[in-house]
Amino acid sequence: MTYRVNPRQLFTLVSICVLLLVSGCDKQPATSSAESKIAEPAQQPRTLSLAMSWPTNYPIFSDSVKRLSDSVKIMSRGELIIEIDSANKHKAPLGVLDMVKAGQYDMGHTASYYWKGKDVSTMFFTTMPFGMTAPEQYAWFYQGGGMELMQKVYARHGVYSYPGGNTGVQMGGWFRKEIKTPDDLKGLKMRVPDFAGEVLAELGVIVTNIAPGELYTALDRGTIDALERVGPSLDLNMGFHKIAPYYYTGWHEPAAELQFLVNKEVFDSLPPHLQEILTTAMQSAAIDMYSRSYHVSAVNLAKIRTDFPDIKIKTFSPEILSEFKAANQRLLDETAAKDPQFKEIRDSQQTYLEIVRQWTMISDFAYLKSVENSP
Repeated sequence: MTYRVNPRQLFTLVSICVLLLVSGCDKQPATSSAESKIAEPAQQPRTLSLAMSWPTNYPIFSDSVKRLSDSVKIMSRGELIIEIDSANKHKAPLGVLDMVKAGQYDMGHTASYYWKGKDVSTMFFTTMPFGMTAPEQYAWFYQGGGMELMQKVYARHGVYSYPGGNTGVQMGGWFRKEIKTPDDLKGLKMRVPDFAGEVLAELGVIVTNIAPGELYTALDRGTIDALERVGPSLDLNMGFHKIAPYYYTGWHEPAAELQFLVNKEVFDSLPPHLQEILTTAMQSAAIDMYSRSYHVSAVNLAKIRTDFPDIKIKTFSPEILSEFKAANQRLLDETAAKDPQFKEIRDSQQTYLEIVRQWTMISDFAYLKSVENSP
């Protein structure tokens, strides 16, 4: 399998963008009016079932899945249909990989780092503390060998994995109390997934992972003292600030990429043109989610500043960040020493980051710094 965008894929990607714009891309996923224009399929439609880790109508996340479904139907002229079940229906938000692997569902939309208990290497394909930004990570996926490594990991589970949409830099979390020193972290009960959870556990945090739909209740009942979710794009509407007003900037998820999972046997059974349509639609849905996340976070940050003055936006002190970095590096080294596959992926990301970060610093960072410092 190849993951470079060839001319035919580019043509298909342009086609989907045109179709989505015509059908109201800036407001809602493709509408019934667009669907009514779909020609009858050349053969009996093929229907794929998809389980997502998110509740029904979960903003941005579930929107990207609906967009995928609509795009595939339009581009395939109704030959391929994707039916979506939310976590409200299947009741297993953290069991999507197992369900797709077993063939209970053909596809999934979830996050790769949820499976670290099954395979620690899966975390790299969501994000890692102090790692790549979203543009850097997309470059690694599609140009730096990341896709090949991801398929190598997921081949053992009988599925293919594809980027499923990025949140960009995530905020460091909502806290009931201000975190001034590393000692303030000791004994703190916090929901945080991924490698960051292990880093925080090293500093005395009691870490738990709770499904997205249960977070507010857990915080409200005192089951947890703090949590991280995403950023202003989703967090503001969840109401976390009513209980935990200290909102910290990020360090742990600089590019949180969701994932589409496809059962390997199911994907391989599709004819080549439907494989390409599905692959291209997943890529388009992922990029669309990133732009939506960025936009809504910007809008909601402005809303925080004007409508919610009690929210205190903080940055962890240099002392705390230094502790985070040291624990992160120590855990990376320890895990890499025990797991060759983990080491292979870590080395790939670090090697690529050494190259791409130089460009980030001389392009985006230098530009922003010069603009901010200019009169």
